[in-house]
Amino acid sequence: MKRSIQRLKFEARPRVALVYRSGTPAAVNLAQTLTQWLSERHFEVYTGPEQKKLPGTKLLKTSSEMQKMGLVLVLGGDGTYLRAVRLLEGSPVPILGVNLGSLGFLTPTRADAVFAAVEHALQNKMKLIPRAMLQVEFYRRGKKAFSQLCLNDVVIERGNQSSLINIAIHSDKFLVSEVKADGILIASPTGSTAYNLAAGGPLLHPDVKALVVTPIAPHSLTSRPLIMPDDRDLRFHIV
Repeated sequence: MKRSIQRLKFEARPRVALVYRSGTPAAVNLAQTLTQWLSERHFEVYTGPEQKKLPGTKLLKTSSEMQKMGLVLVLGGDGTYLRAVRLLEGSPVPILGVNLGSLGFLTPTRADAVFAAVEHALQNKMKLIPRAMLQVEFYRRGKKAFSQLCLNDVVIERGNQSSLINIAIHSDKFLVSEVKADGILIASPTGSTAYNLAAGGPLLHPDVKALVVTPIAPHSLTSRPLIMPDDRDLRFHIV
């Protein structure tokens, strides 16, 4: 079945935020060059929160300010991209990633193609590819301690204790299995290329509506990764 292609659609001149890898001179230099390039085209340019303000930009101080942007440009590697996602807190602001790091699963645009890519994005010529995220809630003694949105994965591990931990896996109200291992990770299709892959889990296409649950160094040979539909509530309890 052929899927319809979604494209970026800016109804007005969008405000652009830059999230860059501050410890990398190439990222800093490219961020400054992009700022000048965008300013010459009369775009409002902002520096993302938790970073040193770039000359010629306005500094965003909070995630709520970040969510008002029309486009976020990430200059760095996958870690920088994930930081931008965290700052957006689930807000559907388009992100264009430029690879200046060691890994580039989430930042496929090369540095030498950045200006053409940004121009295409601002002219509504880029494809918009949505990615699924994980809504995580942590409970302690029956009370919710915190909640967090994640793009990649969630890891439950044994920490500093030397013994393995027993983890019960529930889907909705049903017990799926109990796993004795160093830990367990739950990954989205995007996160299936990260820790999940290193732990022996399968790769999921980004369009697959599923999650993968992968034991980390399980004690039993029968403990294998599970692929679960993403519309179910998954619960994990340390027995």
